[in-house]
Amino acid sequence: MENNKTNLQDAAQVGNLTEMPLNPLEEQVITILLTMLICVVGIAGNIMVVLVVLRTKHMVTPTNCYLVSLAAADLIVLLAAGLPNISYAVAFWIYGYTGCLCITYLQYLGINVSSCSITAFTIERYIAICHSIKAQFICTVSRAKRIITGVWVFTSLYCIMWFFLVNTDETVYANGVVVTCGYRVSRSLYMPIYFLDFTLFYVIPLSVATVLYGFIARILFMSPLPSHLNDRDGGGSVHQGRSNSTNKANKGAVSARKQIIKMLVVVVVLFALLWMPYRTLVVVNSFIDPPYHNSWFLLFCRMCIYTNSAVNPIIYNLMSQKFRVAFKKLCKCNRRRNEKPAECKVLRYSSVMKDSSHESNEPVTEQEDVNGQATRRFIGTDDDASTFSIT
Repeated sequence: MENNKTNLQDAAQVGNLTEMPLNPLEEQVITILLTMLICVVGIAGNIMVVLVVLRTKHMVTPTNCYLVSLAAADLIVLLAAGLPNISYAVAFWIYGYTGCLCITYLQYLGINVSSCSITAFTIERYIAICHSIKAQFICTVSRAKRIITGVWVFTSLYCIMWFFLVNTDETVYANGVVVTCGYRVSRSLYMPIYFLDFTLFYVIPLSVATVLYGFIARILFMSPLPSHLNDRDGGGSVHQGRSNSTNKANKGAVSARKQIIKMLVVVVVLFALLWMPYRTLVVVNSFIDPPYHNSWFLLFCRMCIYTNSAVNPIIYNLMSQKFRVAFKKLCKCNRRRNEKPAECKVLRYSSVMKDSSHESNEPVTEQEDVNGQATRRFIGTDDDASTFSIT
């Protein structure tokens, strides 16, 4: 801080100061409108994801636990990166030294937890489908919660370094002083940190996802159905009716698996595409001098990042019937909470495959009547049918 004061005093003695640089008006307007739109949609959507999973018993599955972690991380990104960008587009940095430290820390925390959550649910889906026997004991809600806690603790500790790497800087112009939140040392010294982040939270997650989803696709889309899904009691057996009913339920479970995998693949692909411009820019700027700082391209990179944090709830709504129904019910319950609170406690659903998170070795289906009472029946030995409750 003493150095900053000295710089201000030296600059004040210079008689030929330049004018303060201002962003073009059209850039300011576009930045504010796009950021507001994306942040409002994203914040509302991610809050709804958290609420529907926490408030709906049958939605509490291992996969959905990771999606809640992803939603919480995306909320942090939108609140710590998106909203401050609105004021920064007009008035430069207004949050001071403490705000610079805390906002930078939260930005990287949200970004890195988001990446780790994607990796976690990818591995969980791989185990659930490709190693279904082990999945009954490994892919549980309690284990998912422990993994998520570990991810947040590790990432929180990892991001502490940013408290020591950023600082505010003041530049005096003829018509005012501009405060920016930047780095303490030259950009070249940050190259190891940039590439460590790039490797840990972009390259490795995408590499893992590519390999594991390849194995999953081979099991679900290329291999024939397991023998226990075929009609083993065909012909004139007295058990033919029961066998046909069981086979239909099991084939429905396979279809459900395919749908949830498609949804998660879309999440991963969008993560890769929307983060690619910023990650590429960081890598390129690590090798060129001066760095490429076109304001419109920087705006494009920021909008891609915010969109990635806002789009996931829309994907769930479009590709998951369970989330779509839960979102609608949540909205109806909020509107009628004061009139008929009891109705919000009743959730009708049918053919919900019991999740392995219930610590059971036998998959079952559940159907609730209007009083919320469940009736259960065993459907066979389809080991992973229970873990796809969000389709």
